[in-house]
Formats: sequence, structure tokens, C-alpha cells
Amino acid sequence: MRLERVIVVVVLAALASVYVIAGAPIALAVLGVQVLYLLKVRTWWLLAVQAVLVYTATVAGGVSTGILGFLAGALLLTRAHRDTARVLASFVVASAALIDAARGGATADATITVVLISLVVFGLTRLVERAGEMHAARLSLAAAAVATERLRLAAELNDGLGRSLEVIVEGGRRALAEPDGAAEALASVTATARAALTDARAASANYRATSLAPELVTARAMLDAAGIAVEVRVGHTEPLGPGGALLASVLREAVTDVVRRGSARLCVIETSEQGDEQGDEQGDEQGATETSGQRDRPASDRPGNTEASEQRDKPGNTEASGQRDKPGNTVRLRVVDDGHRTADSPDFAGLPLEEAGGTLVAGLSPDGRFVVEATVLRGPSPAAVPGGEGTGDAGAPVSPAGGWRRRLLPRLTHESSYAVSVAVLAAVLVGFSVKALLQIPGALLIPATACLAVIVVMQLRSVDGRHMVALGVMAVLTYAPLPVFGPVWLGVSGFLAGPVLLAFPWRAAWPMTAAIVGGVAVAGMLFGLPAPVLANSTVSTLVTGLVVYALLRLAQIVKELQAARESLARSAIVEERLRAARDLHDLLGHSLAAILLTCELARRLKSPPERIEEIVAMAEGARADLRSVSGEQRELSLAAEVESARTVLSAAGIRVTVEPAELDLPAEVETVLGAVLREAVTNVLRHSEARHCAITMRAGESGLLLRVRNDGVRPGERRRGSSGIGNLTTRLAALDGRLTAHVDGDRFTLDACVPHRAPVPARIR
Repeated sequence: MRLERVIVVVVLAALASVYVIAGAPIALAVLGVQVLYLLKVRTWWLLAVQAVLVYTATVAGGVSTGILGFLAGALLLTRAHRDTARVLASFVVASAALIDAARGGATADATITVVLISLVVFGLTRLVERAGEMHAARLSLAAAAVATERLRLAAELNDGLGRSLEVIVEGGRRALAEPDGAAEALASVTATARAALTDARAASANYRATSLAPELVTARAMLDAAGIAVEVRVGHTEPLGPGGALLASVLREAVTDVVRRGSARLCVIETSEQGDEQGDEQGDEQGATETSGQRDRPASDRPGNTEASEQRDKPGNTEASGQRDKPGNTVRLRVVDDGHRTADSPDFAGLPLEEAGGTLVAGLSPDGRFVVEATVLRGPSPAAVPGGEGTGDAGAPVSPAGGWRRRLLPRLTHESSYAVSVAVLAAVLVGFSVKALLQIPGALLIPATACLAVIVVMQLRSVDGRHMVALGVMAVLTYAPLPVFGPVWLGVSGFLAGPVLLAFPWRAAWPMTAAIVGGVAVAGMLFGLPAPVLANSTVSTLVTGLVVYALLRLAQIVKELQAARESLARSAIVEERLRAARDLHDLLGHSLAAILLTCELARRLKSPPERIEEIVAMAEGARADLRSVSGEQRELSLAAEVESARTVLSAAGIRVTVEPAELDLPAEVETVLGAVLREAVTNVLRHSEARHCAITMRAGESGLLLRVRNDGVRPGERRRGSSGIGNLTTRLAALDGRLTAHVDGDRFTLDACVPHRAPVPARIR
């Protein structure tokens, strides 16, 4: 929070400088006390010192009563005896009015000045504190989001899969207790196990669909292994919803095709969003929508087949345009490689993108690069971020009330910090405006009020970012009325200086601000203002600009922190779902597949008790796997998984040879390699007609290698939508490991390597 404090100190120093220039160096001591308050050094004696300083300056030194605003602001910041402090702040404001009345000055103007300075002091300091609190609370919000998601997952899975496992256990025990009805009980258990396995795989796919991260990890690993340079540019937010599964399939097919061709030197994968709310409002000013280089992409990168894109972008196609312009409505995936020599595209047959409202275009660009581009509509997601903006889709920004059209004013969210920041900004802007209106002749009061009202609205819109039209309107309303309203309108230039500082880089903003301040000085001389009044107007313009800039910037920082905090919580939710998807597929899926296989074997063998006991034991183990999916930490034993693999494969009539290594492995390494072995065994059972499977573990200086090799690969088989390899790649990547798989004739080999220094293995006899 260092930047925020620097901003506040600069603004406070600017306010104090007005009184220093007026001949009151005591204002420097007042500033020092206020900086201590900013640093949370808040004691009763510090308040007493501040009171002595400001009243000495005003009563004894004849300084403007506006300096009393520092004391009033400090009182408003006092948390101990808050009600008493607020009453005292009111007395300070009233005393300023009395002192000014005794001097024969403008009481209303003096009172407004004290209120404004107290609001600026209170508002800026409180916003810095709120920003710090939000930053500190981001991790606790993410933890709360994960806890909530785990409870939801547990309830959802226990209601379906948990009940199925109970039925399997009860059916197995009934078959053991009533041998005469064992065949019927086993038939019921087999049907339940088959349905549970289907449900587990469907749930895993559903959870994975919320994120492209696993497929991006897998794609990078595949391209790296093939010696193809890869660039990944992620420009979308997650969770994605159901459309994520379609994009994952497109990415998988496109990258597989690049690797299969083997002629590419570079492959670029990028994602982006269309219909981002900020991008719609700001257009080319910030390019927020085109996060992944859409802005900078040359036309030659676009696929040759642009018919679908042109149809989507036609002005007359209002329905498509409306869908596209909704906040975060469309997610786009692009895969570009330089290895195609023809326009032959990967096999995307069977991917229902068009039925889901998406598009898929593939073809050669004019410069010879092959481009695959897919877009899907972002679907609803059940996640809700605790403490965020309500419930509903946690993956996309919430559209404002009244649709997705431009808003006149920034939306106030449920976060009180942001509401406070905008409220303080509005109050200060209105206060400055009222001060200006007090000096306007009655005949010009209505047009002056209208001009200031427009300026205030334009200022509030600046919280949402740079708006060049609004800046232009403010510039016109700052300078055009000067001949009509006279020198009293010079103070409005400060309203323009603040947004200019916010809208442009410092190297451009400061010269422009200097020009605005210089313009006030020149105009004041043309109006024939006395030197003291001219100096006061010039300095006040700069101070007003700094105050407005600080309030606008801090409001933006609060908004950015809120968005970052909610983004962190959403990311935590997505990561939790991906973890659940991996465990569902790799752990529970394997257990259910083994249960189903044993059930079918037991039925063929006329229900032998030992097989039924195995079914009950495996179902009990599957319950532990289910608890792991729901968030309970569970460690796997690699030795136990090897024995389990031997048992399951042997039961399926597959000859198994095991070459283990006696190693002292960390628990996390054993758990990951155990999951790899489970997935490998499941693949042998599901996707081959294996007669022999070899499980080998070898350790060396470079790491530990787990290899599973089987014969019986079905010729020509291609699987779409498999998440097992992606899950394992992600698990191994967390340990700096790697996964490779290849087919040699009718043999399939899966290698998992984990960097782990270990002694030379001892052969187990």
C-alpha cells in the first residue's frame, strides 16, 4: 500500500502548502501530525497537539479557518469514542464559522472549506486503510471460497456416488450373508457400479470443463516433447462453464495434429474474451477486451475461411452482435502453427460447437501459417464468490442492471469500500461546486449549476477508466463559460486537472496539468486580478486537481483490489474443481473400474465368496477415495498400488511382471506415482486387448522412472475427450516431473519421471 500512502501525503502536503504560501509556516507542523495519523499513530495527545496548532494558527495567527479541517478530519478518523469524536468534529466546523463571522468574512464559504478539507483528510486516509484491509483479506476470502466449494462438492458427490457405494457395500454383504440370492445381488451391484463409474467420469469431465488450464499444460508438454517451440498467451477468465469442454477438445485435436505432422517450428496458443464490459465502454482507449493480442494481430494471422466471422460481424446481425458485446460473453481460442503445407485441417468432426452457439474456423493464412480459431459462449457456472457481487456466474462479470448498455455512473457494488470511495468523491466534488456557485451572480446561477452538474457526472464516470469524450466535455465546460462567468470560473480548471493526471502517462499528464495551471495564471492576469488573488487561484487549481486525482485514483485502486480479490477467489474455486476432477478420474474412477471388473468376474465364477469380499473391500476403499475428492487429504502408497495393479490385471487374465525398486520416497511423490499407476492400469483395461503388462521402476541420479508397458493396442483407435493424460501431466508438473506416452506397433508405453535423488535400487525377489 506504499503508492496509496504516497498519493495521500502529496495531497495533504498540497493542502498545507496553500497556508504556507499565505504566510503560515505552522501548517507544516499540522501536516506532520496528519501524516502520523495516516501511519495510524492515533492517540489523544496527538489530537490535542493538532488542536493547539490549528487554533493557534487561526485565532492568534489570523490564518484562514480552513486549516481547522485538518483537526475535524482527524477527529472523524478516531475510532475510540467515535460518537464523541464526531460531535467534536461538528463543534470544530461550527467554531470555524464563528471565527470567520467575528472577522466579518463569508461564513458559508469558510464552513464549506472546513467541511471539504475534513472530508478530504478523512476520505483519503480511510480509503488507504480500506485498501490495505482488502489486500490483507484476499487470502482469507480465497480460503473461504475453497471451503464453500468443498462443502458443495461433498454434498453433491455424497448424494450421488456416496449413495451408490453404500448400495455396493450393502449388496456385497447381502450376497455373502445369503448365498442363495448371491447371483441376483451381484447383478444389482454390477449395475450400480457401472452407473457409478459413468457418473464419476461425467462429473470429472464437468469439473474439468470450467478451466482450460489442464489442457494448456498438456499441450505445452506435448509440444516441448516434440521439440516444437510454444507460446501460450492466456487472456480469459475462469471458470468457463460447459463451453470449456468444447474448447479443450479443439485445443487437444489441434495440438495433436501439429505434433503428428512434426514439421512445425513454432506453435502459438492464445485465448481471449469478447464482450468485456470495460472494453465495450472504453473501446480503443484501453483495449481491455483484446487481452491476448487481438488488437495487435496482423490481418495475415486470420484464417482464410472467414465466412463465419464475417457473418457474425455484419451490422445487420444484431442478435449475434448483442451476444458478442455482452460482458465476458464469448471466449475465443486460437492455435497458430507454421508447419502446415496444405489446407488440410485436423479432424474436428463430432464437436458440436455450432449447436452450442459457437464457431470453428480452420485454414491457411496468407503468410502460410495454419490457424485454428474456435469461439464459444460462456455458460453459467454454479460458483459464487463469498463476499463478492452476489451469486450466479462466477466466471463472468455481472452485467449491470438494465442490460449491457453503457452506464452513466459507476455501479455501486456490495463492497462498502468502493461505495465509500465514490461517495467521498461525490461529496468533495459537490462541495467544490457549491463554493464556486456562492460567487456566481444570481442571474447566472442556473446555467452555472447545469455546467457544474455535468462536470461532476463526468468526473464520477472517470472512476471506470479513461473516457476521452467525457474529458473533452469537461474541457469545453471549463474554458467556454469563462467570458460569461468571469474570474470566479477559474477554479473549475482544477476539476479538469485531476482527470488529466489520471488519464495520461506521467510524461504527458504533468505538462498538460502545468498548461492548465499556467492557463489559469494567464487568464487571471487578463481579468486583472490582484497578485495575491491570482497566486491563490493558481495554487488552488493545482491543489484541487491533486485532490480530485487522489480521490479518483484511490477509488480505482479499491475497485481493482476488489476485482483482484474476487479473481483470486474464483481461481481458487477453479483449482479446487480441477483437483476434484483429477481425483474423481484418477482415484475414484480407478476404484470403480476395478469394482466393476471384479463384479463381472465374480458373476462368471458363480459368485465365489472371496471375490465378493474383494468387492466389499474395494468399495470401502472407494469411500476413502470419495472423501479425498471432497477435500480430505489422502496419501497413496506406491507399493500398495503396485500390488493392487497386479491383482486387478491378473483378475482380468492379463499376465503381469513387476520390477519394483526399494526406495524411500516423499509422500507426495508416492501419491502422484500411485495415481499414475492407477490411470495406466485403467487404460490397459479400457483401451487394449492386452495379454501382458510390465510395470517397471528405475531410480538414478536424475530421478525416478515409472514405466507401464502393455501389448494388445487396438489398431486405429483414437480417443477424444480423455482427461487422464492431462490430469497426470498436471500432477507431475507440480513436482517438476514429466509424462510421455507413445505407441510402437501393438505396444503402448507410458513413462512418468519425477526428479528425485535416490540410491541405486535394490531388486525385490
